[in-house]
Amino acid sequence: QVQLVESGGGLVQPGGSLRLSCAASTSRFRFNVMGWYRQAPGKQRELVALIGEGGSGSTNYADSVKGRFTISRDNAKNTVYLQMNSLKPEDTAVYYCHGNAYGAIYWGQGTQVTVSS
Repeated sequence: QVQLVESGGGLVQPGGSLRLSCAASTSRFRFNVMGWYRQAPGKQRELVALIGEGGSGSTNYADSVKGRFTISRDNAKNTVYLQMNSLKPEDTAVYYCHGNAYGAIYWGQGTQVTVSS
């Protein structure tokens, strides 16, 4: 079994930046897709960004974060990152790491991101 372990959440002022990391507990699992979802209080979990496994790593972003967030991955470390810039109060949510190992879906435990002055 594999675990996804997130880090990097916290409290930040509007306009600030945070970088989330998510590392798989073993390098034996290959994830063809990795990414991030988020869930705000009273709302459904929603896609933030996904990245493929290939060298160029095809990406997909939610419209609400395009131009502000950047997803990247290090396949050698089985780790995915989310650089979040120009953060807004509406970005406040629990952020969940997502891994798709050729049809087998895995989730991290979640990390809280709070954007507030």
